[in-house]
Amino acid sequence: MRIPGRLLAGAGTQDWDDWLPRLPGLVNGLLEEWRLTPDGEPMAGAAAYVLPVRDGDRRPAALKVTVPHWEAEHEHLALRAWGGNGAVRLYRADPRRWAMLLERADHTRDLNRPGIGEACEIVAGLYPRLHRRAIPQLRRLSDVIGKVAGGLAGLRDHPAVPRRLADHAHSLARSFADDPNTDGRLIHTDLHFDNVLAAEREPWLVIDPKPLSGDPAYEVAPLLWNRWAEAVATHDLRGAILDRLFTVVDAAGLDEDRVRDWVIVRELSNVMYALRSGKPADDDWITMSIVIAKAMVP
Repeated sequence: MRIPGRLLAGAGTQDWDDWLPRLPGLVNGLLEEWRLTPDGEPMAGAAAYVLPVRDGDRRPAALKVTVPHWEAEHEHLALRAWGGNGAVRLYRADPRRWAMLLERADHTRDLNRPGIGEACEIVAGLYPRLHRRAIPQLRRLSDVIGKVAGGLAGLRDHPAVPRRLADHAHSLARSFADDPNTDGRLIHTDLHFDNVLAAEREPWLVIDPKPLSGDPAYEVAPLLWNRWAEAVATHDLRGAILDRLFTVVDAAGLDEDRVRDWVIVRELSNVMYALRSGKPADDDWITMSIVIAKAMVP
């Protein structure tokens, strides 16, 4: 069985090194048990193997087997809750094996093709369909942010991070952790241009949620840090970032101030994790995150 290079690149951590040798057996077992026939070349997300298949009725589908990690533990529950309303349909799931059989979408056509303004409007138009009442099994965003807040406090003395920005992010995170409006809605949390695909049933469908019980305003930040080269090419980074922000806020009817505050928290969280990794390749990621966070401050 061919394993895409993107998955092999993750080797070196204990979870991946335990999972990769088991992957061929997992996939072959699922193909046999679920009566699936391979129907194309395998693909890989950042942490999942995806194989185009046809089921016993010759229906096109996609078999997804995910590296076990907490962000994906409730993906199948979110997809089931949405029931195909704005997202790919879940046909079958085996949480024990971190496996799902999904409605097949067109992986060659995502929201990196349309103009950035149109792409942002499409995502914003999907928000109301996805942000339904949270299902009870989900982790709460307030708990996640409460744990992050302590780490953000440690950024204030790092030379790469403006102290005032670090203090602001820490204060916002603590406030969100205590805010009852931080929880309660089913949110995707990683909804960006790669995770919306063209499909036959609808023009665009969402894939790959990392769901939480959270705040819809939390969703916007990934639209700012993806397709980053296009923002750089404008030679007006702040203007390009704010254009995206205003497009999404206006189209989705979100609270602009709350979105700005969440962006600051998420971007400084990205900085925190990048600094912990200590990889030189993350230097550009740190710079980008700080630039986006600064653009949120009036």
